[in-house]
Parts: sequence; C-alpha cells; structure tokens
Amino acid sequence: MIDLKTLRDDPEAVRASQRARGEDASLVDALLSADERRRSAVSRADNLRAEQKQLGKQVGKAKGEERDALLARAKELAAQVKEAEAEQSAGDEELLRAQKAVSNIVEPDVPPGGEDDYAVLKHVGVPREFDFEIKDHVELGTGIGAFDMERGAKVAGARFYFLTGIGAQLELALLNMAAAQAAAAGFTLVVPPVLVRPEIMEGTGFLGAHSTEVYRLEEDDLYLVGTSEVPLAGYHSGEIVDFSAGPLRYAGWSTCFRREAGSYGRDTRGIIRVHQFNKLEMFVYCREDEARDEHERLLAWEEEMLAKIEVPYRVIDTAAGDLGASAARKYDCEAWVPSQQTYRELTSTSNCTTFQARRLNTRYRDEDGRPQIAATLNGTLATTRWIVAILENHQQPDGSVRVPEALRPFLGGREVIEPK
Repeated sequence: MIDLKTLRDDPEAVRASQRARGEDASLVDALLSADERRRSAVSRADNLRAEQKQLGKQVGKAKGEERDALLARAKELAAQVKEAEAEQSAGDEELLRAQKAVSNIVEPDVPPGGEDDYAVLKHVGVPREFDFEIKDHVELGTGIGAFDMERGAKVAGARFYFLTGIGAQLELALLNMAAAQAAAAGFTLVVPPVLVRPEIMEGTGFLGAHSTEVYRLEEDDLYLVGTSEVPLAGYHSGEIVDFSAGPLRYAGWSTCFRREAGSYGRDTRGIIRVHQFNKLEMFVYCREDEARDEHERLLAWEEEMLAKIEVPYRVIDTAAGDLGASAARKYDCEAWVPSQQTYRELTSTSNCTTFQARRLNTRYRDEDGRPQIAATLNGTLATTRWIVAILENHQQPDGSVRVPEALRPFLGGREVIEPK
C-alpha cells in the first residue's frame, strides 16, 4: 500500500504514477475521499468519547435532578459513541480497500508505456556468430539427455517436463553456484515454505491483476508460491526488525508454480514458460532511504551471475505499464537466445519501496526509537530457464555443449556435455 502522507502531500504525483502505469487515476480520488471520511469519523468518535469521559466525572459529583439529566445525556452519548465507532470501523475498511486498489508509486525515471516501451540501459557481450545450423534448446537438451518434454506432458500436462540426467545436474549446479555467490555476499540462505496463507500472498501484491497466475488450494485456503519472494516477504510480517547491522538479506531456494494464465500460444515449446521451476531469489529488507542503492546492488549481483555463464545479455528498465503492482521500478536482464535471434528475460530485480512492508506491517526503529515502515526488494539470481541460454549459446556443431568455466566446479569439473 502507498503511504497516505505522500497521498495527502502530493496527490498529483500518485495520479501521474497511475497514468504512467495505464491504470485508473480516479482511484486516487476515491482513496482521498475514503481517507477524508475515515479521518472525519475518527475525529467524531474521539470527540464523543472525550465528552463521555468528562460527563462521567460530572455524574459522580451531581445529585437529584441534575444527576438524572446527566445520566440521560450519558445514555444518549453512549448510543452516539457506539454509532461513531461503527462508522469509524466502516471507514477503516473502506480506506483499506481503497488503499489496496492503488499500485505503488513508480520512480520518476521509469519509462511510461507498456510491455514494449522499456528502455535499454546497456548491452554486455556480443551475440556469437555460428558457422553451423543452430539448434534450439529443446533439440540440444533432448540430444544430451537433459530433459523429457513428452513424458512431462504425459504425467502432468502441458508445460510440465522432466529434467533428467545431466539436465538435473545442470540445474543443481546453477542453483548451487548462485547459492555460493549469495552466501559469499552475506545473504542468509533459506529454503522457505512453498504454500502460504492468503494474507501473505495478498500482502505481497500478487492477488491483484496477476491473481489468475496463482495456484490456490481452496480446501486448505493456501496458495502455491510463484517465487520465494512471497514467503520471504512474510518472514518478518508483524515484526519490528533490527537494521543496526545494515539491511537484512535473504536468498530463498524454492520450487515455484505459475499458472501462466493468458499466455497460451507463447513459448509453448521447451522450458522457457512453464508451470513449475526452481529458483534462487534474493530478498532484502532495508530502510526506505537505502532502497535505491540496494536495488543497484541487486542488479550488480545478477550481472555477476550472468558473467559466470558467459552469455551476451542486455539490461532494460521496465516500463511503468509492465510493472507489477508492488514494484516502483524493475530492471530485467535478458540473455541472447540464438535460435530466436532475440533477448529473453533471465532475471529481474524490483524495488518495492514500503509497499509490501506496509501491507505486512514490517517495521524498524529509527534513530529516535520511533517505528518506521521498512522497504523490501527482490531479485532473481538463478532459475531453471537459465539452462536455455547456456545450451544455446554454448552449443557446438556435433550437438555437444561447452560448460562455462565458472560452472565447471559445480558440475564435477565437466568441460563438455556430450550427446547421448
């Protein structure tokens, strides 16, 4: 949720953010109205309770007809207080609904527009020139015995797969390399639950526009997570965290589940867009004034991992209309995919400012001991999809795949993966 103080001080900035996202700016006016009604209800209830308290003191001193009149007024006040408190409670609920309807305020430099309106910040590496016919990752992976798409579909349906033999080893090698890097950078490694309560899923902002992508277990009233960002955001919910030693950094290794609703016909071949995958996700809690610098650090850690797998990539600044509700800014790192002759997302990192922590009531104490809302950020360090970029960029004419040097220690020293 956005900060109500920011809303009151500069409502036009919030409207501009909504317009940049392509969302309804009138929701800001609805939130302002709800805030005003709620504050009016609180003021009325407070005044009536104060009058009630003062009247109580007078009743104790009064006698006779005066006392009877005061008691009658006290009864009348009690009914008014009850009515005012009900009005305040309704105002609280209305305000919360209106506040949840408004997405996070995008940073000023975020490009406006939709999915195709991103800004390219830089290119790293040059796409390789092949002097033989390029194979895609499905043909390569099948050839080296890395995965089995047909049996995945037979067992679980479309967009499921088996990682087999070297494919399973390759995924574990990637994730272990990411975990080693995260640990060396001071992250606490976490294997979180992959089922969460509704209030945690909602608190992270995933039950808004993207709710159709989330798997729900109705009988248990639990949700399967699409990223370990969700349980890690809930890890300190309702707590006052300690930032005396700096930001709290976690790296969550989990299986992730996404329905991919509305994406049928897109990337149905292979393991680019699937319903289940594994991922190592960085997640950070920090002070709001540290969040932008922390966002740059997360991007740098992602680029460090991409350098290790030796693939060309570019960094894009995602347009406002393509941001999730929680993100104020998001950078994507997209690797070159030779078979498609284009760049495809491998990682992303988002600065969610105080949006998630305000929903989940995660706070810290400032220098004066006053509680303040924390900021949260997230960023992907490795995921199953990386196998696509590795296989295609490091393929050789005979269908074998060269293993990037940094990955070799995590793959038993193997330098080349040979066809079966």
